Amino acid sequence: MSYLSVSTWSLHRLLGPLRWTAWDAEAGTHQSHEQEQPQVLTLLELPAALASRGYQAAEVCHFHFPSVEPAYLSQLREAFAAAGISFDTLLLDYGDLTAADEARREADYGLMRRWIDTAAAAGAKQIRIVAGEAQPGDAEAIRRSAAALKALAAYGDERGVRVITENFKPLTSSGASCLSLLAQTGERVGMITDFGNFGGSAKYEELAMILPYSVSVHAKAHYDDAGLPDEAEYRRCLDVTSAAGFNGAYVLIYDGPGDMWAGLERARRIVEPYVAER
Repeated sequence: MSYLSVSTWSLHRLLGPLRWTAWDAEAGTHQSHEQEQPQVLTLLELPAALASRGYQAAEVCHFHFPSVEPAYLSQLREAFAAAGISFDTLLLDYGDLTAADEARREADYGLMRRWIDTAAAAGAKQIRIVAGEAQPGDAEAIRRSAAALKALAAYGDERGVRVITENFKPLTSSGASCLSLLAQTGERVGMITDFGNFGGSAKYEELAMILPYSVSVHAKAHYDDAGLPDEAEYRRCLDVTSAAGFNGAYVLIYDGPGDMWAGLERARRIVEPYVAER
């Protein structure tokens, strides 16, 4: 059955500081820095807030975790369980499995394993791993990414966390490149389809190419300066999704101006009928 979910990116102006990860090539290590944001709602309070608004699930970006200590992760797991909200996916936004710098590639791979451990401890069903930042269609990069993703998938399977990727960042920025990657990972690795990550005249054809392999869709609209979605374009993406027989999580993405809860509700009004029909 299809259902409505929300990404924490849609509420990022409410959830406190963003904790970004970057690679320091000179030091040969990862660096973290905080970007200040207001905190109206803590991550521990989020599941109950979503439940009160009738959502069924959430995807949590890694940079919204204020802590990865075991005690905190246990509290987060309990908060989702108490609210009856599924923690579907931990969205790891950092990492390049195709980096030319071997030291970075190995360090990123190790970081991904640690975030799989975090996902397991927090009760997430899945973790989204970035396939890579090499150019789409690069056969060697796709081979390297697929091998790493399969190894990470095996590591995740042992911990009850499925590894998935997304049409996100350069390597998977075309439908053909996504399919080539999936052909080499088989059923071990799932996919997220993000409406906003393909563009140009082939956008809808490319969405249709990867939707059959997707466990969730990031239902992202184009928003104007008032935070209003381009309904015609949004519905076209949703029509393609419906035609593909998609039956999973419709994850609402709002990244426009103004009140983020109100922005989510504007998107929900358009998306909800598509969820109901599945």
